[in-house]
Amino acid sequence: MFKTTLRALTAAVLLTATALTSVGEQGDKKQYMNFGVAFYNLENLFDTINNNGKYDLEFSPEGSHRWDGAKYRSKLKNLSYAISQMKTRTTPMGPAVIGVSEIENESVLQDLVASESIRDMNLHVIHHDSPDPRGVDVGLLYNPRLFKPINVTNHPLSIPELPKFRTRDQMCVVGLLGGSRVGIIVNHWPSRRGGSAESSWLREAAAALSAHIADSLMKIDPNIGIIIMGDLNDDPSNRSCAETLGACRNAADVKPGGFFNPFWEKLDHGIGSYIYRGAWDLFDQIIINYNLLTGAGGLEYIGAEVLNKEFLKQQDGQYKGYPLRTFSGGVWTNGYSDHFPTEIFLKKEVVK
Repeated sequence: MFKTTLRALTAAVLLTATALTSVGEQGDKKQYMNFGVAFYNLENLFDTINNNGKYDLEFSPEGSHRWDGAKYRSKLKNLSYAISQMKTRTTPMGPAVIGVSEIENESVLQDLVASESIRDMNLHVIHHDSPDPRGVDVGLLYNPRLFKPINVTNHPLSIPELPKFRTRDQMCVVGLLGGSRVGIIVNHWPSRRGGSAESSWLREAAAALSAHIADSLMKIDPNIGIIIMGDLNDDPSNRSCAETLGACRNAADVKPGGFFNPFWEKLDHGIGSYIYRGAWDLFDQIIINYNLLTGAGGLEYIGAEVLNKEFLKQQDGQYKGYPLRTFSGGVWTNGYSDHFPTEIFLKKEVVK
């Protein structure tokens, strides 16, 4: 009796946040819980304290950016507003989880979730200090009413040929999304510094690490949903994503144990999340495994979006339509990020 009541109460809470009614083939109405899963590169979300040597000095009152409390608070206000606008009709509480990158420490994430625009979302923070020499990490924000973390592991990217190489660790968060088990791997793969072709092998190594983590999770639980998200510094068609990770452009081509990349088709249609020298890239990807594509574990993929909302864009001038970033040419532009957020949507049938 208690378990039945608890199950009904939990379903009622989730339905309040995510209810969607659809009609089946036979006219039978089914109710679904909808969940948003987002990723956002926050573009150098640093506090004003210089605690990371030469690079961190840039983001301090004495540094080249003259990064003071007023600019930091404005950055938090802008980013929190952007997150508040991720709410939709079927996800009125916003994304259940948001992976983030280019954040300095846990403190800046705590300041972000406490900002006025998203305080009512009650987002919790998962963070880990990476060995990246620039001092930037990845992290995860989550709504505890929709997602329950079970386990967090962090995986360094080791390059035997470059024993002193340091970059962001890959964060793997296993938890329950609407009661279904998922593993979320948050990434910020090595940059294209030195040239995209010359540095490709580093991102291929990062893709191999993500694939290894995912494979380990699926060996433990064959029905688990896997979400690989992040600023991958590569496009869906690049070798790291398409070959090393094996993320397919077409859902019909995905085999059990394989991956689907819903953002490949977006880029084919000219929709990107980052622009360089006038050409759009879609580095900010959210890739799912076969189980989420088919609903094998209870959750089923229903759509993906690049959240390129107008307020996130430069409104005029030479760079009209580009992401409105925090600095441009060394000048503070009081923007959001040089990347657009991305999001996928999942549904789960409510069993009465």
